[in-house]
Amino acid sequence: MRNRNEPEVSRRGLLLGGTAVAVTAVPVTGRAQAPAQAPAQSPVTGVQAATIAGPPMSKVSFTVNGIAKELELDTRTTLLDALRERLQLPGTKKGCDHGQCGACTVIVDGRRINACLTLAVMHEGDRITTIEGLGTPEHLHPMQSALVRHDGYQCGYCTPGQICSAVAVLDEIKAGIPSHVSADLTAPPQATAVELRERMSGNICRCGAYSNIIDAITEVAGRPA
Repeated sequence: MRNRNEPEVSRRGLLLGGTAVAVTAVPVTGRAQAPAQAPAQSPVTGVQAATIAGPPMSKVSFTVNGIAKELELDTRTTLLDALRERLQLPGTKKGCDHGQCGACTVIVDGRRINACLTLAVMHEGDRITTIEGLGTPEHLHPMQSALVRHDGYQCGYCTPGQICSAVAVLDEIKAGIPSHVSADLTAPPQATAVELRERMSGNICRCGAYSNIIDAITEVAGRPA
């Protein structure tokens, strides 16, 4: 039990008092203390940190929209970033950057791929076609004209990937490549609405213009819309 004659000490006063004791316990020599010597840096794989090399670079040559291109790139650069940032071809869009939306679809050696899922250095010697290489405002590709006629776009962000994918889809059908919904894998596939929807399912339109896109592809395929 506390003696009534003893002064009452609050918790705050006790803490402040402890701090004061700690401060007064530090010796004052009248001269600045020498700073503690910093620990020696551990070697980084035998190379001084100041001389660590930058990212690995590599040269790659390919043909883009009929024009030969040669780039020196960080080996981690995706084909999408090489097209957009280094070759200034912004028509190929960066959507999800995870291969889920299809906005970055381009045609490489006649086959459609997601440019965000492949490295540029993997395409040495390849022939790459982007939306800029399919047509121009003065001379539209038939697929571009069909999408305009059928109002196959709204915001337009997915449209380049939709068009590149649609062009490649018709080439796949002409080549006799079946899909998951092809009833007979030995028979030539047809450009039916069911086939086209399945083959275009990797290209997402957040505006919901799917039916108009299918109508446009059907027209280009030579079937009644």
